[in-house]
Amino acid sequence: MAKIQRRKASKKDLILQKAALMFREKGFAATSMRDLAETVGIEAASLYNHIQSKSEILQDITFRMATDCNEHLASLDNNGMNSTQKIESLIRFHVQMMINRFEDYYVMVNEWIHLSEPHLTEFSLQRRNYVQKMEDIIRQGIDNKEMKAVIPYVAVLTILSSVRGLEFWHRSRQHITPVEMEDNMVNHLINGLKN
Repeated sequence: MAKIQRRKASKKDLILQKAALMFREKGFAATSMRDLAETVGIEAASLYNHIQSKSEILQDITFRMATDCNEHLASLDNNGMNSTQKIESLIRFHVQMMINRFEDYYVMVNEWIHLSEPHLTEFSLQRRNYVQKMEDIIRQGIDNKEMKAVIPYVAVLTILSSVRGLEFWHRSRQHITPVEMEDNMVNHLINGLKN
C-alpha cells in the first residue's frame, strides 16, 4: 500500500513539475490538460487519477511556493538578526527560489491571477500581508538607523522586481554562476538600503 502511495505521489510531483514548465512557457490559459497528459506521457483520462483539474494544479504550485515564502519570513522573527540581516536573508531566499525553482516561482508570481475563488482572494491577501511584513522590517531598519529613509513599499517593490528579473538571466548566455548572481544582487540591493 505504501509503495502505491509513493508512486502516486511521485507521479503527481511529475505532473506538477511539467505543468509549471508548461504554464511558464505557454501560460495557464493556453495549457490544456490533454497537452499536459501528453507531456507527462499518460492518457488524459489517467491524469485525473492524480489531479482533479488544471485549477487544482495551479493552486498546488502557487500555495506550495507561498507557504515556503511565508515560512522563511516567519523564521526571521525573534532570531536575533537586525533588519538589514533579515532583508538580506529574504533577498537570498528569493534569489535561490528564482534560480533553483524557476518554473514554480514564475507560476506563483505571474500566473496566480488565474486562481479560482476563494483561492484568488486568499492568495491576494497572503501576498499583501507578505509585502507588509517586509515593509515592517525595512521600517524598523529605518527607525534603528540601519537603513536610509526610503519608502518601505518602494524598497520591497524594487527587491521583488529585481528578483523577478532573474528570468532574463535564465534566458541569457551570460556566464554568471548562481552564487555570483546571488552575491551581486544582495550587495547591490542591500547597499541601496544601508545607511
